[in-house]
Amino acid sequence: MRATGHISEPGLRVLMAAGGTGGHVYPAIAIADALRSQLDSVSVLFAGTKDRMEWVAVPKAGYPITPIWISGFHRRLTLRNLLFPLKVMVSLVQSLKLMIQFKPDLVIACGGFVSGPIGWAAARCGKRLMIQEQNSYPGVTNRMLAKDADLIFTAFEDAAAYFPAEKPVMLTGNPIRQSMRVGDPAKGKKTYGLDPGKPCLLVLGGSGGAREINEALLRTLPELLGRLNLQVIWQCGPAYIESVQARLRTMLENGVFDGTLSNGTENFSHSSSDVSNVQVPGLHVSGYLKTIADAYSAADLVITRAGAGTCSELMVLGKAALLIPSPNVAGDHQTKNAQSMADEGAAVVLAEAELEDQLVSTIEELIQSPERLVKLASAAKVLAKPNAAHEIAWECLKRLQREDSGAAGAESHSGFEAGKHGPSATTGVHPHQPETKKQGAKQKQGAKQKQGLEQKEGPVPEQGPVQKPQSKPERGV
Repeated sequence: MRATGHISEPGLRVLMAAGGTGGHVYPAIAIADALRSQLDSVSVLFAGTKDRMEWVAVPKAGYPITPIWISGFHRRLTLRNLLFPLKVMVSLVQSLKLMIQFKPDLVIACGGFVSGPIGWAAARCGKRLMIQEQNSYPGVTNRMLAKDADLIFTAFEDAAAYFPAEKPVMLTGNPIRQSMRVGDPAKGKKTYGLDPGKPCLLVLGGSGGAREINEALLRTLPELLGRLNLQVIWQCGPAYIESVQARLRTMLENGVFDGTLSNGTENFSHSSSDVSNVQVPGLHVSGYLKTIADAYSAADLVITRAGAGTCSELMVLGKAALLIPSPNVAGDHQTKNAQSMADEGAAVVLAEAELEDQLVSTIEELIQSPERLVKLASAAKVLAKPNAAHEIAWECLKRLQREDSGAAGAESHSGFEAGKHGPSATTGVHPHQPETKKQGAKQKQGAKQKQGLEQKEGPVPEQGPVQKPQSKPERGV
């Protein structure tokens, strides 16, 4: 549902910029959730693009989103590049309007094309700018914004080398979705209609899917489901679901494996009305898995790309993984992400070029060694930083309090007392979390008066409709 109007919540205002892929969007949502849990009153607005996944994911998470017209510059010659200069100019104007009208106290850029104009405008308008970088090799947008950032949060220690030496960098890990918690394997398999007594593979290709992984799985499915007697939950990507579905139908008609054709949509999302769904025992295929936590719970082994967000989820959940890094990413950062886990005994890495010859044998070797799977899962868990979102939220609020208290002599910011309720040394979680909102309510009026934080809500930017919600120590400090 879309509407224009005002965001009615008083208190601290935070603008989140993230877009393009789940690797940027989900960490931003996790940080927003953490801010809400630590503050009695906070207004969060997301900036994103209408044609990417954030336009659906952000409102689903309960936050409003406003559009910025921007995209990437394609490396190959394409007519779409002719629009790029115009998009840049329009996006800068939209972002400046957003700063004036929303009046954010804090801007957090989590990567993606939209972070560029938003971060630029934040710096020009004197807004506090924080950057959250997910990968070991930072994206070009965050590298460009770094010179204007007040603080940079990283998930990999190696990333600090790519930012200006004078800028403070804090290693926190990657925030992950709140829904990502360890679940019951039997319940997870039941959710997908699978046999709880048989091993299960979860195959992912990122939020958009991965063509090479899809092709490899189509070639090997008969052997995986047949000789190895495995079950498979497969997220093939919205752009590939119809072609995958058609290929499976052909395989079924040719007797490659047993199954049925159906006009239902139990096994498929984003399906075409003129292609019958294929229902194969032990196989669940979807363009995008809406119950990803259950899929992780069901999986004995996860086969996936090595995006930073996915790696962080594997660590927090403690899942054994076979990582297939994408060779088509900036700085080959997925290979670096995967190798960092493999070096700690937390994952097995298989190059994309090795899929045809080694995929089945590698899966077989792992599945037939339950002890190895347990060791991989345990090693991944050791690397986890499950409280990254809360640590980032806390540090942002502490910075705001530190800067504002000098001018106003206040101890708290919107009812949040840094120093009394900071992250614990062992967990990074607010040690008195249940009391925070009560304390914030008692202090809210006095804190606002002390700090001059009482502001009228500005109108939602005029440049486009807001998408309403559906229901290691710091460097250089």
